[in-house]
Amino acid sequence: MVKLLGTGDSPGTPILNCHCTTCEDARKRGWERRRFSIMIKNEEKVVLIDTSPDLRRQLLDSGIEKIDAGIWTHPHFDHFSGFGEFYRVQGNVEVYTTSSIHDNIGKFMQFLNYRQKEVEIFQNFSISNIEFTLFPVNHPPVDAVGVKVEWNGFKIVITGDTNMEIDERSLVEMENADLMIINAIAPTGKFKKHMNAKEAMSLGEKLSAKKVILSHLGHFYPPHRIAMKIFPVGEDNQTFYFGEGKLDEFLGD
Repeated sequence: MVKLLGTGDSPGTPILNCHCTTCEDARKRGWERRRFSIMIKNEEKVVLIDTSPDLRRQLLDSGIEKIDAGIWTHPHFDHFSGFGEFYRVQGNVEVYTTSSIHDNIGKFMQFLNYRQKEVEIFQNFSISNIEFTLFPVNHPPVDAVGVKVEWNGFKIVITGDTNMEIDERSLVEMENADLMIINAIAPTGKFKKHMNAKEAMSLGEKLSAKKVILSHLGHFYPPHRIAMKIFPVGEDNQTFYFGEGKLDEFLGD
């Protein structure tokens, strides 16, 4: 099972002190985009891809009392800072990422006892009978990785935060995914560190992804009920189940 705990960009939606059409619609209609995090669950084991600042509420809403491991994609606060919620709650959590990402995030997490598991890019590792591979992406100025997830013949690719300038070897790792979750901060526009929706969907098509979901979404999109008719935007708590050779999808609450 793959669950989108949060599909928003760094400030989330609605944004504090913003009164644009989308943020006002979110307030009025009671929807939001919490910060980016993904939960993968297999055999009752829980793995988090990134640990958003909204993690406490995300785990409470999902009925999760403990996790078995985490994976960090890069050292930006909206992707790791929620890990601090495990202070005095759960110790010795294993967290997998590259040595350079561990070095950066470790400066902020010295107060918390956890187990750093350093892995090399393109090197497979297993958690709860699921195979994971980290591959480099382009999110200047920090080191950043995407995540390939393989289980029972299914392949899920999470790009992490990146622009379109992805190394060719990483693109090979990303090919032919059953589900590709791609960062797309806005419908249009040129961004140094991110893709827009058009670029993201083009990448998914180029890499022959069977299903594309856009995530890490900013308030630049129209309100969700409108955006979902135009783009394959993700939704908080949207869940994907894999079994019997097919993918089943359930939208968030």
